[in-house]
Amino acid sequence: MVTKSCKPYVVPVKRKGHTYYYFRRGGKYIRLPDDPDSQEFDRAYWEIRSGKAQASKTNFDALITSYYQTPRFKRLKDSTRAEYRRTLELIRDKNGKRDFTKLRRRDVIAARDAYADTWRKANAMVEQISILATHAIDLEWITSNPASGVEKLTGGEYQPWPENLLKAYERACEPHKEALTAYNLCIGTGQRIGDVVGMKWGNFDGDFMEVVQEKTGSHIWVACPAKLKDYLATLPRSGKHILAKNLTQPLSKRRVQKLVMDVRKQIGATEFVIHGWRYNAAVELAEAGCSDTEIQAVTGHKTLAMVQKYRAQANQKRLSKSAQAKRTEQKRNEKR
Repeated sequence: MVTKSCKPYVVPVKRKGHTYYYFRRGGKYIRLPDDPDSQEFDRAYWEIRSGKAQASKTNFDALITSYYQTPRFKRLKDSTRAEYRRTLELIRDKNGKRDFTKLRRRDVIAARDAYADTWRKANAMVEQISILATHAIDLEWITSNPASGVEKLTGGEYQPWPENLLKAYERACEPHKEALTAYNLCIGTGQRIGDVVGMKWGNFDGDFMEVVQEKTGSHIWVACPAKLKDYLATLPRSGKHILAKNLTQPLSKRRVQKLVMDVRKQIGATEFVIHGWRYNAAVELAEAGCSDTEIQAVTGHKTLAMVQKYRAQANQKRLSKSAQAKRTEQKRNEKR
């Protein structure tokens, strides 16, 4: 949405609840500082209008554009490129014409802290600035990375869903077939949501689901439990993909996340995320007595570290039950 300004050639553009100011003349837009009442704004405005201002050749805009052309960026998976672009375009929108070579460590920390309420977004900001800085070093714009060593924020760990919420989810999403299908595939195969949306009917042979993991690139065959096989048998095959958008395309990951979020809100489970279902699968396998390598064969984890975490959680639960049973038995013996 564009509104008028009192200064000639200044165009305020409202975007997602924030107003950005541009000098527009002859079809060309030049970003101005955010505060129209500041001296910085007036100075930038008159420099542009008088023709004295020159865009820095080492600005954020040029650096991001250059980075997109690198083999390093192009060899990333499509989903990773899309994820990077979301943060990089946010950085470009706020800093496009600013000189990257003047970026300092304090600026990186300020960019991180601006998103402190959403720690993953805050950390993504640090990561992408660091990636840009590495590219700037390659271009010989700078000699050191101002984002190097900037502490990342910490948030809660992913947690498996409690049994009562799993049952509530199953009941609530009966009218939302795609949300229920995503749930059954995640729980049944122990895979990430990005891998689940890519699953095709051709990947399923009636017993195994063939998966090429998006994150690791690992090619694995996951044996499907009876519950998942029974559920898949009830689904119509409306496209090439199990979660089908049309005959040839899958539903997008974002669309599935939105459908799942609608159900999570309905049952009061917003603190539990889709990735927690992968944890549920691993913990259930550990509780069933599966070995670390057996669990790894299902989930496809590259290392055993996370698998051992699930086993520790399952062991703790089992030992707690055993300990309390002994406690109860001891009390009974004392009363005899």
